[in-house]
Amino acid sequence: MALADVCGYRPRMGKSLATSDACSESANIECNSQLMLPPFPQPSLNLGNVLVDESGKEIPMNFDHGTTTLGFKYKGGVVLAVDSRATGGMYIGSGSVKKIIEINRYLLGTMAGGAADCTYWERVLSKQCRLYELRNRERISVAAASKLLANIAYNYKGMGLSMGVMIAGYDKSGPGLYYVDSDGERTKGQVFSVGSGSIFAYGVLDQGYKYDLEDEEAYDLGRRAIYHATFRDAASGGIVRVYHMKPTGFEVISEEDCKDLHYRYAQEKK
Repeated sequence: MALADVCGYRPRMGKSLATSDACSESANIECNSQLMLPPFPQPSLNLGNVLVDESGKEIPMNFDHGTTTLGFKYKGGVVLAVDSRATGGMYIGSGSVKKIIEINRYLLGTMAGGAADCTYWERVLSKQCRLYELRNRERISVAAASKLLANIAYNYKGMGLSMGVMIAGYDKSGPGLYYVDSDGERTKGQVFSVGSGSIFAYGVLDQGYKYDLEDEEAYDLGRRAIYHATFRDAASGGIVRVYHMKPTGFEVISEEDCKDLHYRYAQEKK
């Protein structure tokens, strides 16, 4: 049975798109570091002709999404904490997304915005960082890695990318933390939180953050900030993951369900 029959897809009669120049429109086929475009000519004009149901009614595309990610530098390195819920509008697509992407042993990236955009381009960044190591026989710095990603994103500014990521790592100059978005903006900082739940996470971070935190205090601060965001923000939830970037590389500290954290923190208040 054809996949179209299983999905109930019925092509709209009367409008068809030429696909003879699909390869020329989709440069990603020949160069995987370029953005793959839809496999029909002039996607910016013809996309509306494709997004229709069997009755000819246009299908609304809802790209609203939510998440909560945070990162901060302290005397022991960099702590990253994230949730694991993926949403599209009011629809929860997944509750187990891994929003910390391991670029290499000494570099981590977070995911906020479009899951496909963040995952794809941080994988491209991982490849570029490995090529840098092979050519120069040394690890790439956190600043250079974040600049690479910012340059890539800037090349596609205004083309619909959706990214708000943090690049965290450790190099010979110490811990590094940068924010990079899909407009090519790049900002160095001590504390960042990105996503729909970030305003709630910032409230906890502003109260508890200081540079000379001990390791366990830093882990608990990141964990609590993400938990409170999941409690107040419907688009955040699932597993709360905490990573620690050290001089020896990253370490996975904890992966706990926000529901378990809710009851634990509620018990502490009694």
